[in-house]
Amino acid sequence: MILLGIETSCDDTAAAVVEDGRRVHASVATSQDAFHAKYGGIVPEIAGRRHVALISATVEHALQTAGLPMAALDGVAVTRGPGLIGSLVVGVAAAKAIAYAAGKPLYGVNHLHGHLYAAYLEQELPPEPPFLALIVSGGHTQLVDVRAHGDLRIIGETLDDAAGEAFDKTARLLGLGFPGGPAMDRLAQQGDAAAFAFPRSMLSADSLDFSFSGIKTSVRYFLESAAGSAAKREDVAASFQAAVVDVLVGKTALAQRRLRHATVVIAGGVAANSRLRSEMAAWAGREGVRLLIPPLRFCTDNAAMIAAAAYFEARPADALTLGADPNLPF
Repeated sequence: MILLGIETSCDDTAAAVVEDGRRVHASVATSQDAFHAKYGGIVPEIAGRRHVALISATVEHALQTAGLPMAALDGVAVTRGPGLIGSLVVGVAAAKAIAYAAGKPLYGVNHLHGHLYAAYLEQELPPEPPFLALIVSGGHTQLVDVRAHGDLRIIGETLDDAAGEAFDKTARLLGLGFPGGPAMDRLAQQGDAAAFAFPRSMLSADSLDFSFSGIKTSVRYFLESAAGSAAKREDVAASFQAAVVDVLVGKTALAQRRLRHATVVIAGGVAANSRLRSEMAAWAGREGVRLLIPPLRFCTDNAAMIAAAAYFEARPADALTLGADPNLPF
């Protein structure tokens, strides 16, 4: 089953061609970072207009890279939410038009499910349910009990800032610009993670929920102090990153002990963070848990993961009535 995937939930215009939810024939993404950098964050109106300008060429590029005509496709998959409404509308409209004109089934995909199914891309031994997943990105931090394909249950989530949001806001405090997460990771690799003891909010001992707003505030107050003004930025970045990763690993470990699942998947944009990847691998090694983290190119927003989710969840929609939903429930 060969699917065309389309992803426009935020600021990346992406298209991909994926076979059987695993084999990636093409994955194309066009970044808008240069258009948003001077504003210090994503401007929804700009993002939507750039998607309009890029979507046709991006889809065409993906098909050309795959070396497949439209007739060879078995369906079209598109992110229908959650995300920025202006961005989502562009992708959904394009997917509906393509599916209707080509007479192909249309699949509306939850963006967060897509991140989870990124773990199936280009994997010789993909995860088999049941397994535990940590979805960690700029907008979401969730622990998910994957009982079966189509049976996904949130068992823990952030009560305030998502981990990626905390990274971006703290990067702004350090003057690292946009996007902040990758810049923070690069700077932290040059610093001392034990230099400063920023708080690790674990909430209650038995809670699987997250809270990252406090650590961001702690860093802000520290930087405004005399000690903070003299501190090395790389040490602050490394100490902040260590605190966030400690919480992510600790909560994941607690959830795994409860569920006793043999496999853990880490997905989402923050799954590209080098310390998170290494600390999770160390924990999994100690506990004898199988850990799967998608390749870096499939951690951030991409259309291959959307095609993969559509394949495994297989819920065709009406090509005329499918709508974008910026607040689509998990």
